[in-house]
Amino acid sequence: MLPYEVTWNDAHGDTVKDLAHAAVYEIANLFALVVFIIISASLLPEWSLWPSTLPIAVQFLLAIVIVDCTMTVVHYFSHRVDWLWRLHAVHHGVHRLYGFNGFIRHPLHQALDIVAGTLPLVLLGLPVDVAVLLGFTIAVQLIVQHSNVDYMLGPLQKILAIGPVHRLHHVNWAGEGDVNFGLFFTAWDRLLGTYQPPQARKPRTGDIGIQDCPHYPQVYAKQLVAPFDPDGFCPKDSARASEGRQIT
Repeated sequence: MLPYEVTWNDAHGDTVKDLAHAAVYEIANLFALVVFIIISASLLPEWSLWPSTLPIAVQFLLAIVIVDCTMTVVHYFSHRVDWLWRLHAVHHGVHRLYGFNGFIRHPLHQALDIVAGTLPLVLLGLPVDVAVLLGFTIAVQLIVQHSNVDYMLGPLQKILAIGPVHRLHHVNWAGEGDVNFGLFFTAWDRLLGTYQPPQARKPRTGDIGIQDCPHYPQVYAKQLVAPFDPDGFCPKDSARASEGRQIT
């Protein structure tokens, strides 16, 4: 209805692949929720450090802040550790930004996100109802964060990790995509020193993807094996990464 880039509304030979990613992502999330319920019901001790007496809205916001911190850290290191990047590159091997991009992840990296991102909450004793709200909200946020919408955020663009802020994270400009790792907010990027406000130069057609790997495979099965194929993937150059990020 209000596209940021009209051409991103058109399929780029990615429809089948993106639908497969979305289906696997949601199935994995449901499985993770079932595992969480089992752990909460049987494996964790009766005591809990979680402030379950607070209103559920407050508990929900607290859970978002915690998971935003942990997932931002995982995301940050996924751009700096070679084997993590090889898995995470699936998410960046796209040529447009639209809602389904949020679900494009290698299943192994998604599993890492779920485990590392939510483990602190599990250990704190997060109630199941709050966990359900959190899982649903993360899925919605991933759609919103990558949507092809010309957001008009005003002062909120300095706080929320969506729209022009997250688009800069996906650019294939030399040394300029290693910024804005937050899922919900920009606060953690400010602490990490990786926050980049919107620029005068705006990403457009041809500006999205991996700088050193413009022909990343666009078939789901190929994306599953690409991280393990030394001949079918563009690996990270550690020397240049230390100078200023060549992988977006």
